[in-house]
Amino acid sequence: MTPPLEASLLLPARTADDGVAVGARPVPRTWYFAKRAIDLVVGTLALVAASPVIAFAALGIVCVSPGSPFFLQERLGKDGKAFRLFKLRTMVDGAHLVHDEMHVYNDVDGPVLKIHNDPRLHPLGKLLRRSSIDELPNLLNVLRGEMSLVGPRPPLESEVRHYDAFALRRLRVRPGITCLWQISGRSDVSFEEWMRLDNQYIDGWSPLGDLAILIRTVPAVLRREGAH
Repeated sequence: MTPPLEASLLLPARTADDGVAVGARPVPRTWYFAKRAIDLVVGTLALVAASPVIAFAALGIVCVSPGSPFFLQERLGKDGKAFRLFKLRTMVDGAHLVHDEMHVYNDVDGPVLKIHNDPRLHPLGKLLRRSSIDELPNLLNVLRGEMSLVGPRPPLESEVRHYDAFALRRLRVRPGITCLWQISGRSDVSFEEWMRLDNQYIDGWSPLGDLAILIRTVPAVLRREGAH
């Protein structure tokens, strides 16, 4: 029987109470409070602004695909702790049950699964993904403290089991909705480059840097580069 991942993870070093890992360059404690303040203020405003879009998209999903318009998926957060990620459902109901079988159609390298024109998508799925509207409910995870606005994307347990020590470093910090990977091409970037960008963020983050990434995320989403 496979042991729970939290018990089997061998993170390279202990982590700080919040934010960046112990061992990265020292940062003022106020930066942690600033990061959380940004998450709460910007996250709340963004969720209020996005609520009509989420509601309209949810209604559209109900019209084209049976089942709940929302999809809760278990992901791993800081220190490998599991949480449920809120998303708008882009695939037919039950598509996650054949996740492993779909790896033969994978279009990217590494342990992640990304498929251009995934056959499991419902009629609105591709639009929701290309526009990143499906990720808007992640804002709930930010307000609950499970995620940050900026940080490495939260992985699946099945992916983390294939991580090396370099990739495992991304579990030292709270995961986020956007990060350097999202504004650098997303799925068009190799897995190795993706991990390098996440580690670059971990080692050099700052509250002002987070704000810069948030600002750069807007045109990146509009360009839809690597979004599929």
